[in-house]
Amino acid sequence: MFDYTARPELLKDRVILVTGAGRGIGAAAAKTYAAHGATVLLLGKTEANLTQVYDEIEAAGHPQPAVIPFNLETALPHQYDELAAMIETEFGHLDGLLHNASIIGPRTPIEQLSGENFMRVMQINVNAMFMLTSTLLPLLKLSQDASVVFTSSSVGRKGRAYWGAYGVSKFATEGLMQTLADEVEGVAPVRSNSINPGGTRTSMRAQAYPGENPLNNPTPEEIMPVYLYLMGPDSTGVNGQAFNAQ
Repeated sequence: MFDYTARPELLKDRVILVTGAGRGIGAAAAKTYAAHGATVLLLGKTEANLTQVYDEIEAAGHPQPAVIPFNLETALPHQYDELAAMIETEFGHLDGLLHNASIIGPRTPIEQLSGENFMRVMQINVNAMFMLTSTLLPLLKLSQDASVVFTSSSVGRKGRAYWGAYGVSKFATEGLMQTLADEVEGVAPVRSNSINPGGTRTSMRAQAYPGENPLNNPTPEEIMPVYLYLMGPDSTGVNGQAFNAQ
């Protein structure tokens, strides 16, 4: 496990947007960031799940989060602009962006992977991630010390059979992370890094590995040290790096 202990007020007064914040790693990250003082913007497509995370953060007495229902599969360019305008009006800037939302899609040989399935995975995992990054970058540049964290995978660092669209999307994720990192290096107070969560006890993992005993994997809460490290000031100057949560 990544060795890091965050101080309680690590993210005090920071505004952090988390995609896919309704469940799994996204929900854990949102709650963990809030517990360390951040105002968390909960973005996801299922409002009921986001509201549950919101209620848990409120009940714990942490800074009031915001619920942002947003469908990354169907969102049009003007909706990203409206999202950025809303965040600027309400919060003035953005200190952190955790790209967590993605789908696996069918695990099948490339020969049998339909173009429709391939494009759906790329739409959510790559195109939407790019749109959010490019649209929110001006708000991140208004921060004193902003961090963009991309969620990768071992299959996005070395290709593996049958991971098709998902694997390709994670290679693209690493590419976007590195491209952004090189662009902001020494130019803007923004850093760009990726995290491979590794096998984690989530419904997405169960979908990918139905025969696996989920209890052999850590919970999302247990892999949070690296998520805290990259979102807080202790990682200032760390840019363009690929991290493993485990």
